[in-house]
Amino acid sequence: MRREPMIFALGATRPFGERVAARLGLQCAALEERDFEDGEHKTRALGSVRGRDVFVIHSLYGDPRQSVDDKLCRLLFFIGALKDSSAARVTAVAPYLAHARKDRKTQPRDPVTTRYVACLFEAVGTDRVVTIDVHNLAAYQNAFRCVTENLEARNLFVAHFAAGLGDEQIVVVSPDAGGVKRADHFRTNLADVLGRPVGAAFAEKHRAGGVVRGEALVGEVDGRVAIIVDDLISSGGTIARTAANCRAHGARAVYAVATHGLFMQGADAALSDPALDRIVVTDTVEPFRVESAQLRAKLTVLPIDALVADAIGRLHRHESITDLLAG
Repeated sequence: MRREPMIFALGATRPFGERVAARLGLQCAALEERDFEDGEHKTRALGSVRGRDVFVIHSLYGDPRQSVDDKLCRLLFFIGALKDSSAARVTAVAPYLAHARKDRKTQPRDPVTTRYVACLFEAVGTDRVVTIDVHNLAAYQNAFRCVTENLEARNLFVAHFAAGLGDEQIVVVSPDAGGVKRADHFRTNLADVLGRPVGAAFAEKHRAGGVVRGEALVGEVDGRVAIIVDDLISSGGTIARTAANCRAHGARAVYAVATHGLFMQGADAALSDPALDRIVVTDTVEPFRVESAQLRAKLTVLPIDALVADAIGRLHRHESITDLLAG
């Protein structure tokens, strides 16, 4: 008889992990996280993991208590300890995966950090890495030699908007040419659920020396509800520029959707602009940085624990993740 999976959740991700475990009828396994006076730390399981199928949930974003790299090290060291303790298989579940945006050389002597992070996971014996809506899927899949899974929040977003937009004329907008495929997948799914056509558009965007330029908008948005689709929101500048562009071209309303809401410095001001009516993200990253009342009023955070729980259950039973993502 196959034993249930063991689920651990580290640090600030513990409440999220507990919700995931509860959906599987389980509790998070007990662990000790100990900080030493000099900034070093250790994490250990408080029960046997020998021969078990173990999942460790830790979303790798920086927060006031721990940096991105601190969280990454804690996850890696804990996975190494689990493998040393004879766990049969260890899967790292990182809803937000750190360093996934630096996936290629854009300047001479640039690091390819995604590949280096992959090497770290492999070095401690990680059997599988699971994340959600990684920035560059091809780079993610190519960087790792261990098994990788990329879950998608698209069906969750489609259901949310399909329930609220009724008979509105809709256009799905990519904020740059590189995101056209992501936006088109969302548009196709939304059109299938609504049973009617949904328009497509994309905004011009050029980045040089940290400065973003481009004002052109390709596609018809006049009189329509525009939904801007991206994988993450950082400073909010790209979303704000695209929203203003859609309004200038006659959009009746503008929404933005992104899986990961980082909301870094400047996002409060940029995204409080009235050109943008609503922002929808998931809880892969807690929106603790949002301080503006105007931004909080237009922000919707969708829970993603059901998707993660379903994926863990399927992986434990050796069932298809493809079927899960197909909805």
